[in-house]
Amino acid sequence: MSTPMYFMVIGTDKPDSLALRVATRARHRDWLRGGHERVTVVASGASLAGESTVMNGSLLIVAAASHEDVVAFSHADPYFSAGLFASVDIRRWDWTFGNPNGPTPSLNPV
Repeated sequence: MSTPMYFMVIGTDKPDSLALRVATRARHRDWLRGGHERVTVVASGASLAGESTVMNGSLLIVAAASHEDVVAFSHADPYFSAGLFASVDIRRWDWTFGNPNGPTPSLNPV
């Protein structure tokens, strides 16, 4: 992947699905750690309900050559296969601060 594009993958859990998330979590985490040919996982974590520690969704930052690659990747997620998500939103991301590989020029400079 020469110059990757970055994407946010935002999965919102279905209501009352915490038990399904917990039951599927180990497979999901193993899958994230596995090698993926066309997508690189940069960061990931669960969203939390309000100020609690109750998980209610997922956020992944990934690098890929295309939106289509990210769609295929997200459909292979055990959470997706288990039917956990009410919705999955994939958006291109303009990483401008905090890149450990050095400054990233914004796609939309001021």
